[in-house]
Amino acid sequence: MAFVRSIGRWSMTALVVNSIIGNSIFGLPGELTRLLGRASPLVMVLAGLIISMIVACLAEVASQFSEAGGSYLYVRRAFGRFAALQVGWFGVFACISGGAANATLFVLYLASIWSAAGERWSRIGIMAAVIVMPTVVNLFGVRRGANLSNVLTLAKLLPLVLLIVLGLAHFSGQTAQPLSIAEFTQPGVSAWLRALLLLIFAYAGFEFAVAPAGEIKDPGRTVPFGLAAGLMVCAAIYTLVQFVAVATIGTSPTEHPLADTAQVLLQRGGGLFVAVAVMISTYAWISGSIVSTPRIIYSFAANGDAPGWLGRINSRFNTPDLAIVAYAVLIWVLAATGTYLWVVGVGAAALLIVYCMDCAALIRLRRIQPEAQALRIPCGPAMAVASIAISLALISALNWHQALLIGITGLLAGANWCWAKLRDRERGTGNTVTSVPAAVRSTQDER
Repeated sequence: MAFVRSIGRWSMTALVVNSIIGNSIFGLPGELTRLLGRASPLVMVLAGLIISMIVACLAEVASQFSEAGGSYLYVRRAFGRFAALQVGWFGVFACISGGAANATLFVLYLASIWSAAGERWSRIGIMAAVIVMPTVVNLFGVRRGANLSNVLTLAKLLPLVLLIVLGLAHFSGQTAQPLSIAEFTQPGVSAWLRALLLLIFAYAGFEFAVAPAGEIKDPGRTVPFGLAAGLMVCAAIYTLVQFVAVATIGTSPTEHPLADTAQVLLQRGGGLFVAVAVMISTYAWISGSIVSTPRIIYSFAANGDAPGWLGRINSRFNTPDLAIVAYAVLIWVLAATGTYLWVVGVGAAALLIVYCMDCAALIRLRRIQPEAQALRIPCGPAMAVASIAISLALISALNWHQALLIGITGLLAGANWCWAKLRDRERGTGNTVTSVPAAVRSTQDER
C-alpha cells in the first residue's frame, strides 16, 4: 500500500512555519531584551542567517529522497542503522516532549480564562480532547491533516501580525533613536552567545516538517521551496515581534513581554489576547507534529527498526494509522502524568545532534551519490562543516542534566539497534534501507 502525494508547496511552507513557531515567541522577547537591550532584534536576524545554513544543507539532502522518514532516513542511507537510530530516537523524543509541553501550556492558559480547566480531571480530559481532534483528522488522510495545519498556521500568525502592525503604527509616532556602538558591545560576547543558543532552539522544528516526504508532491522541489519560504516567514515574524516589543515597552525586565506589549497597544484585554494567541499557537503546533512525526515512526518500522505493525498503512485512507495513534497516545500520557519533563532536556540537546548528522549526511551523500539529480547548494560541504562546527560549539554549552539525558537516550537507541540486528539474524535478512532516492525512483501517482 502506497502513500498518496497530497502536500503541495504552500502546504509544505505552512507546515515548516507551524513546526517552528510554537510557544517560545511569547516568552523569548523578554529574555533577549534582558541580555541585549535594544540590540536584541538584530540577534534574531543573525540567528536566522546561522539557521539558514543548516536549512540549506537539509534542503539538499532532503531533495534526494521521496520517502517518509526525514533525518532518520537520510542518516540511515549515509551512515547506516546505528547512527540513524540515534538520530531517530532523538528526533522522536524531542517531538513527543514538545507535544506534551504544548498540550500542558494550552491547559495552563485556558485555566487563566476558565479556572475549572486547572482541576486535575478537567486538565487530563482537555489534554485528551486537544490531542484527539487532529489525530482523528490525520487518520482520514494526509490532505485533511495538512489542511488543518494550514488553517491553524494562519490562525496562529494572525495575532502576531496584528501585534506587529499595531506596534509599527505606534512606533511611527515616536522619534527614532539610532543604536550606539556601546549597545552592541556592552552586553559582552557571552550574552550574544546565550541569545544565539536560545534562538537556535526557537528556530528549531523545520527538520521534522520534511518527514512526510512520501506524501509530498514532487518532493525534490517542494521540500527546498517550503524550507526556504518557511524560514523567511519565521525570521521576519521573530524579528518584527522583538522590535515591536522593545519599541513599545522598552528594555525593562518583564516575564510577560507580549502580554505587556499587547496591554499597551490594545489598552484593554491584552492578557486575554495573548492567552488566546498562545492557545491557538500550541494547538497548531500539536496538529503539525501529528502530520510529521508519525512518519518517522512509520519509517522505523518500514526499515525493520521497529515492530512491523507501526508500519501499517490504512488501505482506505493511505495513512500510517497505528503510528499516528501511538504518537498521540504517548503525547497524552506524558502530558497527563507530567513525565514529559524528564525528556524535555533531551529535546533541546537532541536538535543539535540531528543538525550535525544532517549536515554530515550532505558530505557523505555527495560522495556515494554524486550523480543524484537533486538540489546542489553552492559551497555545500564548506557550509556543512561550518554548521557542524557551530552546532558542536553550542553542544559544549549544555549542562550535565542535558548530557545525562542524551546519554540515556543514546543507550535506548543502542538497545533498539541490538534488537533490530538480532531480529535480522533470526529472520536471515540484512540491514537494508527500503526507501530509495528520488533521483532513481519515479514519483508515485498522485490521487
